[in-house]
Amino acid sequence: MKRLLLLALPLALAGCPKPVEQAVPAPSATTAAATPAPATVDASPLLSQYHWQLMDATDAQGKRIDALFARADKPLQLDFKEGRLGVSNACNRMSGTYTLSDTSLTLGRLTSTMMACTDNALMALDQEIGKRLEGTLKIAATQDGVAQLALTTATGDKLLFAGNPTADTRFGGHGERVFLEVAAETKPCSHPLIPDKQCLQVREVKYDDKGLKVGTPGEFEHFYDSIEGYTHEPGVRNVLRVDRYTVKNPPADGSSNAYVLDMVVESANEKQ
Repeated sequence: MKRLLLLALPLALAGCPKPVEQAVPAPSATTAAATPAPATVDASPLLSQYHWQLMDATDAQGKRIDALFARADKPLQLDFKEGRLGVSNACNRMSGTYTLSDTSLTLGRLTSTMMACTDNALMALDQEIGKRLEGTLKIAATQDGVAQLALTTATGDKLLFAGNPTADTRFGGHGERVFLEVAAETKPCSHPLIPDKQCLQVREVKYDDKGLKVGTPGEFEHFYDSIEGYTHEPGVRNVLRVDRYTVKNPPADGSSNAYVLDMVVESANEKQ
């Protein structure tokens, strides 16, 4: 039976003699130095360079907002690109427009897909996100080893995000957008470093500007690379929209290409 679905970031000391214990006077107020907080930076160039994953959220009283952490394994993620905000790792995917000034982020009304989740906490997560990511928020960014983004709502809720570099940032440029059809079953393939390797069976497909397939795909071939973000389920055929990057200075046994999943555009269950 087939079904078709379209789907619209120690230091150890050994062998040293034990030091002689000495009384150390407590530092005075004039000598004690607090660790300086990272300086804030311009958020504008950073927004599109990272996937922003929620790491902490507190209300105006400093209490943790547990409702925003319904998916412990997949933290809430924000992506900013060309004036559009994308929200993922909730029940539904949400998106909207945004404008940015020096210290504020103004968000347009969010729209979302209409998928129903059986988990009540996930259903509630969408609502909790929506009522905080609206209107004008205060924004601050720091980049001291790890990029962080802080958003403060009008009611005093504070959301802190850690930045995970996007593929464009990691590979130093935009990837080439391609569509790959992945067959339902893998096949054995020879690999010098991986005994009994099973390869995805892949062929490239093309679409016109209206989203219709054009041309005749070639034969499925062994795909020795991996596709970041994609997990293959045996018996399910997928068409993937991916970004293909050129890897600068790849290792001797590595590929010169890297593939990053953008979305699954077509899926069919071909299990008997």
